[in-house]
Amino acid sequence: MGLLDPELAQWTLDQARQLGASAAEVLFASGESIAAGVRLGEVEKLKSSRERRLGLRVFVNHASATASTAELERDSLEGFIQNTVAMARLTAPDPFSGLPEPQRHAQDLPDLELIDSERGIVGADDALELARAAEKAALGADPRIRNSEGGEFHSGLYSLLFANSNGFAGEYSATSFNLGAAPIAQSDDGRMQQGYWYTASRHFRMLEDAEAVGRTAAARALRRLGARKIKTTRLPVVFDPDMAASLLRALAGAASGPALYKGASFLAGKLGEQIMTSNVTIQDDGRRRAGLGSKPFDGEGLATNRKSLVEKGVLQTYLLDCYSARKLKLEPTGNASRGVGEIPGVSPTNFYLEPGPYTPEQIIKSVKRGLFVTELIGFGVNGVTGDYSRGAGGLWIEDGELTYPVQEITIAGNLKEIFMSIEMIGNDLKWRAATVSPTLKIAEMMIAGE
Repeated sequence: MGLLDPELAQWTLDQARQLGASAAEVLFASGESIAAGVRLGEVEKLKSSRERRLGLRVFVNHASATASTAELERDSLEGFIQNTVAMARLTAPDPFSGLPEPQRHAQDLPDLELIDSERGIVGADDALELARAAEKAALGADPRIRNSEGGEFHSGLYSLLFANSNGFAGEYSATSFNLGAAPIAQSDDGRMQQGYWYTASRHFRMLEDAEAVGRTAAARALRRLGARKIKTTRLPVVFDPDMAASLLRALAGAASGPALYKGASFLAGKLGEQIMTSNVTIQDDGRRRAGLGSKPFDGEGLATNRKSLVEKGVLQTYLLDCYSARKLKLEPTGNASRGVGEIPGVSPTNFYLEPGPYTPEQIIKSVKRGLFVTELIGFGVNGVTGDYSRGAGGLWIEDGELTYPVQEITIAGNLKEIFMSIEMIGNDLKWRAATVSPTLKIAEMMIAGE
């Protein structure tokens, strides 16, 4: 699948100007994907899709409107553009809206190795074979693995072209691959527990082996068998990497421009202040090679970049698009994100907490009594106050050893206190998503049980 037509993009912008828009931007997206799923070896899902869409945002002075269409012939687009300009005239002006200043546009668009040119889209037969292999390995790992929610493989290829009437035009393509398995373990008393594991990458060759994915998923299901309840207490809590990443996502939300200008963030007014322990540095790197969050320019045509959100515990910057930067009287940070036909929002790119010196085993060994969190349930984070309360499950730590699984508990605290209580940071950072963390040890949290 080739890139979309730059000439059509320019024609769309010219038409918008001729019809009365003072400024405009256009986003083309084309994509194809395949999703294959099996359960107990039988095909449960096989879906292939292909799509092309055009998104247009027009400004009539400081009033704007956004729309999208799948009709990409010029005859159809003329009416679409005219209607979008007419909608803009009906909306209230906003003095903070508008295109970026031309000097802010990305000047260099490096090849970030986002596309697997060797593999491209994986065919249906191969996709099903990979899903089956992962599930089969899980089912064969232990006699107690007696059922399965299935194995799934996803493969995608997309291209983006973005241009605006201030002279910016840029395009790139990317691939993605994801393989996962979800086996179910059953104990002698009939109780069942599900495990899950996955691997994801821009490049097919960087995926974990399908059999390894299945075996890991099985091990995660087995370790949940025989779960107990515990008494309510306050003790150290260790977050495994996936659960620690959820803390980073909460931080990114609080550091985003919209939360800040709406007065809905506990990080408001905290720039330059110590918000975490001094052993913590958190980076946002939009130009990481082959990163799942990488792109050469953001949703407004600004260069992506690598920056420290937190440096040795001190909050260095927020995550801002142009609109939120203007409202907050700050500089945009290259973190605008958007879908086709949507106004820009804000999101991190490749967002990670820098690894520390400790192995996960050393971190667990440092805990006399406490909880190793391996799952979180629900969403209980108040971005305004930082209050944090989530259902959880994991493994109980006794005398530095993982002893038995625990479930039906809640962990609670306040993110401001949690971030100031990070005692140990693991050396086990792995890139399986756009937001990642190593293992983290929190000095103390409330663990609510019986």
